[in-house]
Amino acid sequence: MTAVEPLSDGDLTLRPSQPNGQVTTFTVEHRAPGDTMGTIEVRRTTPGAALVVWSLEGGPGVAEQAMRLVTEYAFGELGLERLQVEVDPELHSSARIAVRSGFRREGVLRGAALVEGERRDVAIYGMRTDDPRPNTVTGWTALMDSTLPKKRVIAHVVVRDTGGRVLLCEVSYKSDLELPGGVVEPDEDPATGASREMEEELGTALPLLGVLAIDWLPRWEGWGDAVEILYDGGVHDPSLIDRLQPDGFEIRGVSWHPPDKLAGLVSPLNARRLPMLLAAPDQLHNLRNGSPITS
Repeated sequence: MTAVEPLSDGDLTLRPSQPNGQVTTFTVEHRAPGDTMGTIEVRRTTPGAALVVWSLEGGPGVAEQAMRLVTEYAFGELGLERLQVEVDPELHSSARIAVRSGFRREGVLRGAALVEGERRDVAIYGMRTDDPRPNTVTGWTALMDSTLPKKRVIAHVVVRDTGGRVLLCEVSYKSDLELPGGVVEPDEDPATGASREMEEELGTALPLLGVLAIDWLPRWEGWGDAVEILYDGGVHDPSLIDRLQPDGFEIRGVSWHPPDKLAGLVSPLNARRLPMLLAAPDQLHNLRNGSPITS
């Protein structure tokens, strides 16, 4: 059997075991042979994919250096196409090692691990053979992007009639009446998202005249927090409503409502902010959860 050559980088040497088809173990040595700092295992899970597990001393720098050596060996010598790391989300140091070694955060498996009788979440970090490496600009920014918060953006449109009323939609998924619009898609700017939602839901995309308000929404009924942009859909003749075509699936109907009659018809959030916006449509309102942000 041919001996497997060790991997070296500076003061670090990794000695891989003879692959047995399922698990390859790397003994990590620092400076001198026998100065063992721990091991890294590459465990094949499915064809072309493997789980990487490490147990190392010497701090995160040693772990990152060793992990980068192992990943390149796994993609090259072992012919793997995907590597995966599983980390307890509370172990921030392990998460940092995974990211700085080139693994992107991909999601969380809720309650996937049983630790001393307690269900714990498992964060999944993945790396593909064709991913740009962490020592490149695109590789590093992709890693950072995978770990940063993903905040929803919502774009709604405030449409008024000549009598000062606001256009509201009867929706199929809740009892509150709602403004036209919805969640902005990935790689879509908010104004385009607002127009797209109106076209899909009401058959008409009205011109957007500007921004009436920017609002931050806290967590609510299972939703994460979000930023909402409320656009000015202009003032129209009440007959506009006759030209709108609700999709019948998400939007069941549309109607005009005066600002002093919104309580009980809309969410508490819209009951707070819509009368304020309708009373001063010529200014930009900077809001937090439907209330003005003041110094």
